Amino acid sequence: MKYVIIIPDGAADLPLEPLGDLTPFEAASMPHLARLAAYGRVGAAHTTPEGFEAGSDVCSMSLLGYSPKRYHTGRAPLEAAALGLQPGPGDWIFRLNLVTTGDDGTDQAGLMLDHSAGAITNSEARALVAGLVEHWQVECPDIVGGMSVTPGVSYRNILIDASGRAYGKVQTTPPHAIPGEAWNRHLPSGGPEANVLRRLMASSVEYLRGHEVNLARREQGLRPATMAWLWGQGTKPDVPTFRERFGLRGAMITSVDLLAGIAAYIGWDRLDVPGLTSYHDTDYAAQGRETIRAINAYDLVCCHVEAPDEASHQGDWRTKVASLESIDREIIGPVIAHLEESYGESGWRVLIMPDHYTLCSTRKHDATPVPFVIAGTLVHSAVQRPFSEEAADESDLQIEPGHDLMEYFLRGGLPVAKR
Repeated sequence: MKYVIIIPDGAADLPLEPLGDLTPFEAASMPHLARLAAYGRVGAAHTTPEGFEAGSDVCSMSLLGYSPKRYHTGRAPLEAAALGLQPGPGDWIFRLNLVTTGDDGTDQAGLMLDHSAGAITNSEARALVAGLVEHWQVECPDIVGGMSVTPGVSYRNILIDASGRAYGKVQTTPPHAIPGEAWNRHLPSGGPEANVLRRLMASSVEYLRGHEVNLARREQGLRPATMAWLWGQGTKPDVPTFRERFGLRGAMITSVDLLAGIAAYIGWDRLDVPGLTSYHDTDYAAQGRETIRAINAYDLVCCHVEAPDEASHQGDWRTKVASLESIDREIIGPVIAHLEESYGESGWRVLIMPDHYTLCSTRKHDATPVPFVIAGTLVHSAVQRPFSEEAADESDLQIEPGHDLMEYFLRGGLPVAKR
């Protein structure tokens, strides 16, 4: 049996007036997804457990069969694993975003404008981060001892504090959760350790303001990186591998360190594909081809596409719809054709679902249970449904907690193996 999971990140949404009160899923032309829904099973999964925020770390862990209540220690530790970092058991790991905030003297002063600093490039971000670390060493020598910063992709970076400080009581806020809001209301809080983070963030504003990279971006009409935003802290988790739990060898295809980090912890290989980005300029066709190639080598392949989520965070419903249509045309269609042709006799299953809702209207994540479709060998439904948020909500197949969906996807309806 071969298994494929396709994750259009953040693709679920509410009806939008510009789309005639349809959701992006309903408005997009996705004939291959529609065909799967017609003969598969459509349902909804609660990927955000009670007490957690609807973030990709929590929701993706749940989607892949791991209880966040048991295994989640923070977002940053997952991304650190993707970068090959080896923090100690007592080290604290943070995400460091380069963000854009409103300029003083404008009507946007003090507001969080963009969690990605205008989708800043890798080379620009690395130049800024390298200089920022040197600036901190001069301006904040009493607190940066034991700290290190490792660049990731674009605006994403990882800071590790191995000084012995404990941040267990500190509360931080994801910058993508506060678009258009006053950022100073969401600074780290909770004891003296929070003051360490606040001081670093304030110092970053001073340094970044006049950096040549930002001056050049302003001249080009691009958003500058005006602050280093620290969040998502945690320590290294202890996670059993997917093979230990389910007996299957897996691989992950993604442009995002977070998903690659989860893959590293659960023992999956990360398959690099040239041309992949987190945005609509990604090479969808290359991702589809690599998914097909990987199916032949692994028991399970997970194909994660970030573009719908990033479009949602910008409130860009046009690009969100276009990204879904590209996913259907370049990934879902070719992958299903390959499964049907090559594994029709031996068996295959596919699971297609977002990790969470990301609303174009608010530019934020939402904890509403997400729609999914499962299709393939021995998957039958007495009721044909379209693939949409409304149809999933009306289905009798409601998975709570969400991490139980993986067992259903892999084993539901299959003969029990004899021992």
